[in-house]
Amino acid sequence: MTHVTRPGGPLADEPAPDGRHAVVVGGGLAGVTAALALADAGVRVTLLEGRPRLGGLAFSFRRGALTVDNGQHVYLRCCTAYRWFLDRIEGSALAPLQNRLDVPVVDVTKPEGRRLGRLRRDPLPVPLHLGRSLATYPHLPLADRAKVGRAALALKGLDLADPALDTQDFGSWLTAHGQSARAVEALWDLVGVATLNAVASDASLALAAMVFKTGLLSDPGAADIGWARVPLGELHDRLARKALDSAGVRTEVRTRVTSLSQNGNGRWSVQVPGETLDADTVVLAVPQREAYELLPAGALDAPERLLDIGTAPILNIHVVYDRKVLARPFLAALGTPVQWVFDRTDASGLTQGQYLALSQSVAHDEIDEPVAVLRERYLPELERLLPRTRGAEVLDFFVTRERTATFAPAPGVGRLRPGARTEAPGLYLAGAWTATGWPATMESAVRSGVGAADAALSALGRPRPRHLFEIQEAA
Repeated sequence: MTHVTRPGGPLADEPAPDGRHAVVVGGGLAGVTAALALADAGVRVTLLEGRPRLGGLAFSFRRGALTVDNGQHVYLRCCTAYRWFLDRIEGSALAPLQNRLDVPVVDVTKPEGRRLGRLRRDPLPVPLHLGRSLATYPHLPLADRAKVGRAALALKGLDLADPALDTQDFGSWLTAHGQSARAVEALWDLVGVATLNAVASDASLALAAMVFKTGLLSDPGAADIGWARVPLGELHDRLARKALDSAGVRTEVRTRVTSLSQNGNGRWSVQVPGETLDADTVVLAVPQREAYELLPAGALDAPERLLDIGTAPILNIHVVYDRKVLARPFLAALGTPVQWVFDRTDASGLTQGQYLALSQSVAHDEIDEPVAVLRERYLPELERLLPRTRGAEVLDFFVTRERTATFAPAPGVGRLRPGARTEAPGLYLAGAWTATGWPATMESAVRSGVGAADAALSALGRPRPRHLFEIQEAA
């Protein structure tokens, strides 16, 4: 094969014992996972990423003295694949979980001012673990609190394998099960918007049921929240690259694949500018539209379905104050455009004042708004939400925009999401948008990478690494 060159000169080929070579296209969580799994099985792996860093849509960058995440990412205890990934790159200690689910929820709609409520669990079996929290949740009328419990039990009884769930929207299901508009706003969408990137009326019942059944109704600790206490780049780029290097993976950034083709001998040619790589196996771990452009003819029965998978934006607003204005690590908000607020002071390297990040999902109406407009809109909202901001000086205000942050979890999306295998022998798909059963999360990305590696290893006749995450162990 032709060498790929990076700073330091051309890379020598070090073939695996049986000469098998896999090329993974895309260095997000899906691609990194697939590359690690294949390398751990003894396959020689080359990972190609067009950007100058790994991590996909969960990355960091420098802004002056700050290290900024492009957006706030969290995971739950039930995200067993992502937890395995953190273990694999030796990063678990840098992104710990809560000891017990505890979400402060501040409502600023009341005439008497802001009101604090909490969603937290007790050390009791499901569904009693959330019983006291829901019974005392101040943001819902008493009648709604009782109806929430009945809807949760009905949700627990749904069969996630039933394809009919994907044809229905979650909002209509909630209405049919007695959930008021206030219950949807103050509870179901509070969780669903952050995990699905869609309001209930726009979300597939199948994906919503999966989130709530797995996160809230499977195990008492399933919804405990974890997040990185360091910049995401420390995990998804530096530690991931270290793990890849240790596994023997050749990692090439700033290397964009321009075409894929299969040779007459069944091997693959992967074209990058000025170079061609030969491979026995290719894992295409890129966004769905990019996958569509690279797929050779006949690789999928209906490749145009990939273009029918919609996308949804997430807007992130970053505010640096001259003093501490938020005492908690994070909070959720009601009665304001603000959705979730996180303290990123320590992770960013800020030594004075406080740095808050606002994560705004379902941001279709705001994703292209000028920074000045967003500043005028959100600073007063933060003053309503956090009284200590009223006397604080804003040292910096900026935004990051992910216009295609996730696939849109609309009803019917399930039939559009392809599995790992294609019709072309030796070509596999990975990405949070593939058929993992999960919405577009870090968990879905890692699961897709494991699935693609499993399929490739089976075709290559290579044994599965014993420590590789077992997809069957979670719903």
